[in-house]
Amino acid sequence: MINPETAKATASEYGHPAATLQVDVIADLICPWCYLGKKRLDNALTAVHGPSLVTWYPFQINPTMPVEGMPFADYLAIKFGDPERLEPGLAALTAAGEAEGVNFRFDKMSQVPNTLSAHRLMKLAEEEGADTSELAENILQGFFEKGLNIADRDVLIEIGAASGLTASAINKTLEDDLSSRIVASQEAQVRQSGVTGVPDFLINKRLFVVGAQSTESLVTVFDRVMFGEESDQPVSPIVH
Repeated sequence: MINPETAKATASEYGHPAATLQVDVIADLICPWCYLGKKRLDNALTAVHGPSLVTWYPFQINPTMPVEGMPFADYLAIKFGDPERLEPGLAALTAAGEAEGVNFRFDKMSQVPNTLSAHRLMKLAEEEGADTSELAENILQGFFEKGLNIADRDVLIEIGAASGLTASAINKTLEDDLSSRIVASQEAQVRQSGVTGVPDFLINKRLFVVGAQSTESLVTVFDRVMFGEESDQPVSPIVH
């Protein structure tokens, strides 16, 4: 693997700015693996040090979820059957979260929301030039660690305010059907490209990473994209 500090120094010596790493994130904001994937992505971007541009694309894992959402217990029963069979999986997720600094609190979740409004808030942040990754972090944290209903307008206003979005702009967005159409159009394009699950990461429009892969795997992909096909590390089989 190429040492990032050496690469930066070499670029600087010749007067060339470090190339920007572009990451397109496809995710839903109630997906626990998307939360883990974001944490691992953040760590990988920190590890390579160079400039990066992260863009978020919407995907709804429950596209037919009622607007008012669904009680968490009912959702688990419908989607997975006997809740007791889920306990080992939830325990494994909790342990994986602890390793990434995520405090999953499934016990605080009373409602599984429709995520359309949250995705619309992400689009507003993008249009306003706000930090969409910071906003995604706050939405994911609000749902998974605080048990917030991220479909509730007041909750979204409070979360959006932390990223510099005004209540008036958020209200206008959520009252205007345009943002719904934009999200629907982007999600349709994502699904037409063959995506059936999240998270996914498209790196520099070249390599596609499926799932919440490890930080080390992501760094390996970054090296391959930025410095050519040759690498002293194997490329993860999840890269297409």
